[in-house]
Amino acid sequence: MRHLVTLTMIRDTARAGSIRRAAEDMNITSSALNRRIQNFEEEFGAPIFERLPRGVRLNPAGELLMQHIQAQLGDLARVRSLIADLGGERRGHVSIACSQALNPVFLPREVALYRREHPGVTFSIRIRDRARAEEELSTFASDLALVFEPVHLVDFEVIQATEQPVCAVLSGDHPLARREVLRLRDCLAERHIVPSQEYGVRHLLEKATRGRSMSLRPVLEADSFDLMRQYVLYEEVVGFQIPIGIPPTSRSGLVLRPLHPGDIDPGLLLLGQMRGRTLPVASAKFAQQIARALQ
Repeated sequence: MRHLVTLTMIRDTARAGSIRRAAEDMNITSSALNRRIQNFEEEFGAPIFERLPRGVRLNPAGELLMQHIQAQLGDLARVRSLIADLGGERRGHVSIACSQALNPVFLPREVALYRREHPGVTFSIRIRDRARAEEELSTFASDLALVFEPVHLVDFEVIQATEQPVCAVLSGDHPLARREVLRLRDCLAERHIVPSQEYGVRHLLEKATRGRSMSLRPVLEADSFDLMRQYVLYEEVVGFQIPIGIPPTSRSGLVLRPLHPGDIDPGLLLLGQMRGRTLPVASAKFAQQIARALQ
């Protein structure tokens, strides 16, 4: 396992961007870590880091090596999970990159359900925009991604897809809240707030208004859906979100209204993994549970 320790050190150094910072995290000296990396480079037959005035970064050879390291560590986690299953108790770790919409209700509920059956499994959940979530799959930083309206889909293998409509979010005393279905032009004629450019809801709103007489002129733009949900309670504005992201406990003060289907297309919420990757057992089983829940 000694070579795996070295590979892990290289990975952590690349993430830190500094031998000194990485050494501090590992509780070893900078000189010891630097010697370890130099010995590896000598045995490997090529340098893997560029030494910069204020740190280090992977060179092209190092980038290729990092893909190998991530694959090796992922395979090792999968084998360990399989071995744990032989003993009759599922263990392992599941890492997920997900859109903000899954954060308030859906994922907490699903993780708790899974851990009720498999308490030996741990989780890490990272809230990411749609481009960053896909990137984390390709670098093996996350096993699974739950993404609304992905950007690239180059390395994304879809496990489950479900449509989510964009809805209007308002306070209960907003004049538009009395209508059962809203037109997008009426919402945009009111003061409105929108998510920032990197989010799928914004992408669908811009697509719906492109080449038409209506346009987005938000009084507030934010990268936090929690903030926008709260803001509609303080000012008479219209917000936009997908329904899976609205916490039931907040609905006493909020009203969720569908937009006319002819005004804006629904988006796709995708559960996916890195194309061609064999997931660790715990992650694969959790993916099956999520797929069933999305259905």
